[in-house]
Amino acid sequence: MAINKKEITNEQILKAIQCKTADELMALAKTEGIDITKEEAEAYMAELADFEMDGEQLKNVAGGGDCYNLCQHCPNDW
Repeated sequence: MAINKKEITNEQILKAIQCKTADELMALAKTEGIDITKEEAEAYMAELADFEMDGEQLKNVAGGGDCYNLCQHCPNDW
């Protein structure tokens, strides 16, 4: 099932960024009502491993700013 990035909230993105493993991400997604495969979770984790937000970007996500325009590596493309 493809995940529509318009359905993902900034709060969910912040939670996803804190996941350490694909299994944690899959469990989080399940609690949020989102079904993802192990392969999708591993791909997202690989993308997150290459991504680091600076303080301003993190503030924008946490404050509801426009994260997608600030960083093209953001998991907003779920």
